[in-house]
Formats: sequence, C-alpha cells, structure tokens
Amino acid sequence: MFVYLDNSATTRQYDEVTEVMKTSMEDGYGNPSSLHALGLASEKQMRASRRIVARTLGAAEEEVFFTSGGTESDNTALFGIAHARRRAGKKIITTKVEHPAVLESCKVLEAEGFQVEYIGVDDKCCLDMEALRAAIDDETILISVMGVNNETGTIMPVSEIAKLKGNALLHTDAVQAYGKINLKRTGADLISISGHKIHGPKGIGALYVKKGVRLPAYLVGGGQERHMRSGTENVPAILGFGMAADLAEKNFEKRCAAMGTARAHLLAGLRDQISDIRVNSPADGAASVLNVSFLGTRGEVLLHTLEQEQIYVSTGSACASNKKGRSHVLSAMGLSDQEIEGAIRFSFSEFNTIEEMDYVIDKVKNAVTRFRRLGSFR
Repeated sequence: MFVYLDNSATTRQYDEVTEVMKTSMEDGYGNPSSLHALGLASEKQMRASRRIVARTLGAAEEEVFFTSGGTESDNTALFGIAHARRRAGKKIITTKVEHPAVLESCKVLEAEGFQVEYIGVDDKCCLDMEALRAAIDDETILISVMGVNNETGTIMPVSEIAKLKGNALLHTDAVQAYGKINLKRTGADLISISGHKIHGPKGIGALYVKKGVRLPAYLVGGGQERHMRSGTENVPAILGFGMAADLAEKNFEKRCAAMGTARAHLLAGLRDQISDIRVNSPADGAASVLNVSFLGTRGEVLLHTLEQEQIYVSTGSACASNKKGRSHVLSAMGLSDQEIEGAIRFSFSEFNTIEEMDYVIDKVKNAVTRFRRLGSFR
C-alpha cells in the first residue's frame, strides 16, 4: 500500500490542475503583455485566476500579486515593509516558530539595524499572547505571525493580534493555513500563500497586500504585476494555481472533514497501540498536521523504515530538512532532546483514508517496537 503523509511539504496536483496547465502550455502560450489575440487571451485567463485567489481570501482583485511561492511572498512582505516604514520605527515582532523564510529575513533585517523581538510559545506551540502585547510599542512597524505552524499544526490567533497591533502592519505567512482554515477577515495587512500546498503547482504563490499599504517593488523591469513584480508571468502555473484554489474552496468543508477524520483515527490508533509517545500537536490544531514523538527512537531512522513500507512522512519542515540541528519549533516548545529526536510529522490531504491509517498504525508500531528492543536510541 502507498500512503503519502507529507502533504505539508507538498501535495499531489489535482488532475484538473495538470490538465489546465497542459492546455496552457500547448495552446495558450501567448505572452500576457503582448497586444495580439494570443497575448490578450493569456492575460484574460490570468485575470480570472487572480479573481479566484482574491475571492478565497475575501480580497479585491487588485490586492493580489502573484509570486514564485511562499518564500518570495514572505521576503517581499518583510523587506518591503521594513524598508518602507523605517522612518516610523525600527522594531519588528515575530515568533520563535516561524518558517525559515521569515526567520532568515529577520536576521538580515537585524544586520541592517532593525530590532527584532521573537515571541515564545508553550509546549503545544501556542503563542505567548501576554509577551506579544507587552512587546508592541510606538516603535513597532511590523508584526509577522504565521497562520498555522508547519510542524505542529497549531493555529495562531492572527485575528486577535490584528486587534492589538496598533499602528503596526500585520503580515501572516498563511502557506500552511491556506485551504485549511478560513482566511477571510483575518485583519492581516499582508498574507503569503503558496500553490503547491493545496494540490496546485510548485513555483507559484501570491501575496495579498491590503489596499492602501505601501509596498516597494521587489523585482523591477517590465512592470508586470502592476509594477510590483516585474518579469514575464508564469501563466501555466498561475492558471493551475487558480484551478487548485477554486477546487479547494468549493470542497472546503468536505476536504477538512476528510483530513480531520484521518488525523483523529491515526492519533487514536497510535495512542492505543504504542506506549511512551508524546503528542506535540494541540487538540484544536489544524486537521492537516499531527506531530508525535516516539520516545526511544530516532525520527530519521523511523522515517526511512516507513519509507520501505511505502509510507511517506517527515521529521519536520521540508524547507529546513537540509540544515543540521534540532527543530527550532520543537526546541522553542521546550521539548527534551529525546522528544525532539523521536518526532515525526504526519500531514494529511483529503485523499487519505481510514484503511491507510490502519496500515500506518501497524507499520509504525512494528518499527517502534523493533527499535526500542534493539536500543536504537543512544
């Protein structure tokens, strides 16, 4: 049996997405900046996709800018706002558990002279709201807090933060939240999203910028994306993103219910069949993620053992997997070395079934039992 449980890293494209992209590449290849019929047709299709993405965010069409993905959207938001508002203050607030696209941007900004305050979390990755409130002052120009944590599935209180932000602008990295929770009326001024987390193509994303927010151009040249991001648009990917966003929104309740059912069944089975585990995800987290530490094992060894059974999971964020060291998210949560070492992230899609979860429970139990018997954890 083949079981894919690494959907937070990337998802399989919907067949409809692949088909619309194929048609675009074969027949609708006109440059959307060209004035002839082929170019105008591409521009019209691109606008339709932009309207779809805007609709899913409760935004206006002109508030959505296409990018190459979540990382570019995050970089555009943080560097752009910091540089545009530096005369108003030099303080930025974020959390210790953000995606590297935000944390690495903050490090660069610190080197430029900005003050960055990193707010902590508890043992379920829930944000310390009292520390956040205390950190906001007249010098704060930007607050960046993710919508859903990519390692634990913890839902961050973005709407509540929006009420506290004062004169600061609020950015949320919603790459893991998009398509999993409702992002309309969050109160955020900027929202980063990505296509390949919702069964769309890789290499495409978007940044929502609230009307009236001044954000400098990130790429200059031909003036595409209303001068925000120059460069010929990736029309096939934009159309694929629009199709994925449309399908994700239309099937939102059904999709979330399917993920929640698979997650609950897997969690119940792991708790029932395997002793000495620690559930790192909160009970009220997003249905798409379940993070569990299997004490007495090494997560990486467990991952490759499950891979031999055609079960695909991860030990944390795919974007940080090439970096040596402990998970910065689990470390911020205060987990011990052993708990971090034995952590596995299961991340779900609407296509996962109860039958698959039973298979996973059985194979995880066998692997954990064998490793503990051999004393693999040293």
